[in-house]
Amino acid sequence: YYQAELSSMLDVGKWPVFALLPPEEIRLIRQACVFGSAANEAFYVTVNDEVFALGTNCSGCLGLGDLQSTIEPRRIDVLCGKKIVSLSYGTGPHVVIATADGEVFAWGHNGYSQLGNGTTNHGLTPALVSTNLISKRVTEVACGSHHTIALTSDGEVYAWGYNNSGQVGSGSTANQPTPRRVSSCLQNKVVVNIACGQLCSMAVLDNGEIYGWGYNCNGQLDFLSRMVEVAACHTSHTSAAKTQSGQVLMWGQCRGQAVSSPHLTHFSSTDDVFACFATPAVTWHLLSVDGDDYLTVAQSLKKEFDSPEISDLKFLVDGKCIYVHKALLKIRCLQAGSHNSSRFMRDIIDTDTAPPVDHSSGRVSTSDMKKICNILLQT
Repeated sequence: YYQAELSSMLDVGKWPVFALLPPEEIRLIRQACVFGSAANEAFYVTVNDEVFALGTNCSGCLGLGDLQSTIEPRRIDVLCGKKIVSLSYGTGPHVVIATADGEVFAWGHNGYSQLGNGTTNHGLTPALVSTNLISKRVTEVACGSHHTIALTSDGEVYAWGYNNSGQVGSGSTANQPTPRRVSSCLQNKVVVNIACGQLCSMAVLDNGEIYGWGYNCNGQLDFLSRMVEVAACHTSHTSAAKTQSGQVLMWGQCRGQAVSSPHLTHFSSTDDVFACFATPAVTWHLLSVDGDDYLTVAQSLKKEFDSPEISDLKFLVDGKCIYVHKALLKIRCLQAGSHNSSRFMRDIIDTDTAPPVDHSSGRVSTSDMKKICNILLQT
């Protein structure tokens, strides 16, 4: 079971698809998305705004220009520097992104025109989606199994692709080859958030109301009110929403159970619903990583060890200062095996300054220097 710790942070090292990445590469990741029928495909964006892909590459969904799978990350040159603000994917899979400039790029499976280019030819590299969007600034995208919807900065929703259940919102069940504005149920309304299930679409209005259209087999379209975020994953038929008061609800298929009406959870983020109840545990959108958020307590302490900016005690060892923290030394003294070394360190900690540790000058005995160094190294 591919469970990851998801909320406002993302420890990408816990996802199996990232298991072979070296630690130095993982530290550079600032955005990531895990998808695929077995959570076996992924994108990530580094702190340098470089975009990489890895995985099985079904239907060319990695956007690398070929159909070759890759266990090693490969860079998607055309997307580097684009500043991706939204990413979504379909079952084929097809992949759609929105950039900070409001442009939309799509690639991968296109059997139902879900790439929005007016054809049914698969796309092996990211291509600009321009029809009816050229003068619009897209802020968010969402993909169903084989359809796509996009939200513009002025609150409009456009949809295209597979439409057998009315998920495109055109009023018919004919496939839509290019972006078309969803106007029937959203006329004169301002949308702030969108999501797609496998064969359904949802939109959150600026007043918190939710509208949905398309297939409703697993309860994905239970109408809710006063929501600030709605999320769905077509691969698992799972949906989630966050209320204005911060409560997170889930419904649809949840770990094999059909939850027909919204169920209140203890989660603080919709991301947690998909990490714990979607099968497989994929991400429903592009998650952001704060550079220091995924450090453990031990890693954070190690990072700040020997930091002159925040230390409150220093030792002079052979002419070089070592900056430490009294509180940590006290903890280590309590755990130290030698009563004498613990008492020696406590005497130092209780003073405002530490004696120099300089064996060559004879100012501290060899045994005392060893005691200090052992405790410093253990800390």
